[in-house]
Amino acid sequence: MAASLASSACVTAPDGATDIAQANERRIIFADEFSGTALDCTKWNFEGREFWVNDEQQVYVDSPDTIFIADGLPGADGGALVLKPLYRPGEDPRSDRKADFISGRINSQGKFDFTHGRAEARIKMTDHVGVWPAFWLLGNDKWPDTGEIDIMEYVGEKDWVGVALHGPGYSGETPLVDKYIFPAGTDVTQWHDYAVEWTRDAIVFEIDGRPTYRVTRPMVEHYGRWSFDNPKYVILNYALGGAYPVKTNGIRKPYAGMPQGTVDAIKRGEAAMYVDWVRVSAPPAASD
Repeated sequence: MAASLASSACVTAPDGATDIAQANERRIIFADEFSGTALDCTKWNFEGREFWVNDEQQVYVDSPDTIFIADGLPGADGGALVLKPLYRPGEDPRSDRKADFISGRINSQGKFDFTHGRAEARIKMTDHVGVWPAFWLLGNDKWPDTGEIDIMEYVGEKDWVGVALHGPGYSGETPLVDKYIFPAGTDVTQWHDYAVEWTRDAIVFEIDGRPTYRVTRPMVEHYGRWSFDNPKYVILNYALGGAYPVKTNGIRKPYAGMPQGTVDAIKRGEAAMYVDWVRVSAPPAASD
């Protein structure tokens, strides 16, 4: 497996959008196949060290150690994005956090956003309790007023993944959540297509083309204002520990939400999130 990405060294990579659009009826408005030699920074931004939420145990860095393109991953079609957490005590500049880990987070804010359509990514993860990788969409203004769509969240129990919506009146401990339990013999360590179909009146989550959870406008408006008629950008990140893992597994030591076994696996370089591609399609012409 080969990997390459220097800090802030970006390329303009072919996204394959034309070929994909010809193969499907839906018009592709954003795509990254991660088949170049480095991340395409005309599409993505790197999250920096100052960002911190949810009592997470990592500091995000723009580094070839935590964010890179890999070739030769079994099951991937060409290259794949790798987000990789590492044990690096002493690198955190924030005295109030003192995170012992570094990791990667990218987003398309200011470079691409969209209102209504389909967002999809082919992703594979590793089996480690208390990690928190995610694929999601976020509004451009104050949270949660402009809404959040969590297409895939994983907290290290490999037989399920979660989805959620956040907005005014339904953020944090939102009632609009769902856990998808994989069938026997299937789990997150295999490649899966995670997607959302987002329209004016409903948001439908899918895994491998199968709808798993549907939220309608009336369901949202029971709790607060529908915050899903405004542009949202794409985020891929690999968090560690923090609020969601703790509430799932109850682990407090050695880190919030993360047991020693996961820490040891990170030290061995075993934890990662692999993304074969990301694609966003416009709504069908007749519907939006």
